[in-house]
Amino acid sequence: QVQLVESGGGLVQAGGSLRLSCAASGLTFSNCVMAWFRQAPGKEREFVASIGWTGVTTNYADSVQGRFTASRDNAKNTVYLQMNSLKPEDTAVYYCAARYFRASFKASDYGYWGQGTQVTVSS
Repeated sequence: QVQLVESGGGLVQAGGSLRLSCAASGLTFSNCVMAWFRQAPGKEREFVASIGWTGVTTNYADSVQGRFTASRDNAKNTVYLQMNSLKPEDTAVYYCAARYFRASFKASDYGYWGQGTQVTVSS
């Protein structure tokens, strides 16, 4: 049974930082592309970042490029999202997702999802 469990969300002031974690089990983590998506109230789920098997290849949405950094520790089956210079528009539920082998920006391409963690950025 695949499980993705996010943690690290919370309330932070604009300009602050948070680090999200996603612990994975039940899959071959080192063969998975891991991604972060987010969904704000009334909006569609949107791609935030992805990271390839080895952690070398990363992709970011334009809106977070230069502020967010994805990383992974394959020994711990965990992926991270370091979020700096947070803005009120970053407020959303953040989801961790996994798929085997190939990266994608599309939520529908990911078969495994976490339950989400709330990030709220106050102005």
